[in-house]
Amino acid sequence: MLFEFIATIAAAFGMAGIALIITHLCKLSGKRAPKWLVPLFAAVGIFAFQIHQEYNWYGQQVNKLPEGVEVVKTAESTAWFRPWSYIKPQVLRFIAADTGNTIVQVDNPDIYLINLYLFERRRSAQKVPQVIDCAAPARADYVIPTEDNTLPIKEHVEQTTAWRTLAKDDPLYINVCTDLS
Repeated sequence: MLFEFIATIAAAFGMAGIALIITHLCKLSGKRAPKWLVPLFAAVGIFAFQIHQEYNWYGQQVNKLPEGVEVVKTAESTAWFRPWSYIKPQVLRFIAADTGNTIVQVDNPDIYLINLYLFERRRSAQKVPQVIDCAAPARADYVIPTEDNTLPIKEHVEQTTAWRTLAKDDPLYINVCTDLS
């Protein structure tokens, strides 16, 4: 985020520099440029860079994902204070599944333990372990066992009551159950 702030300031100074060149050329031609030209160009530089970063953030994050981690869901967003987002909504959040390092339960080949990663602009990624039952199809949060309370996947699946149904056209179901089967 620090580098983005520095780049935003650099964009403002760059555009202000262009306005200063225009102001200087106007003086050479005998005319006077308006006083608001430099601040206007600086503001345009800030807004243009920030809008560019907001639209390119998703692509940059997806390119940084390691092999075996695939995007399963995106959330597009619009906001009144970003009027340009009504023309083209922005992806400010997405979920990626680590299907490359999936653990299959030995007793039941239809149950997978995977890690979901929740990404949101200007926030750290969160890791959420999930148990996917491809036969049901359903998913449930997997509570990572502590040192005192070790709960194997099989017992967790039997004890869990918080199953959420998964549609067969859900990208998470498709990426886990059809791709790994």
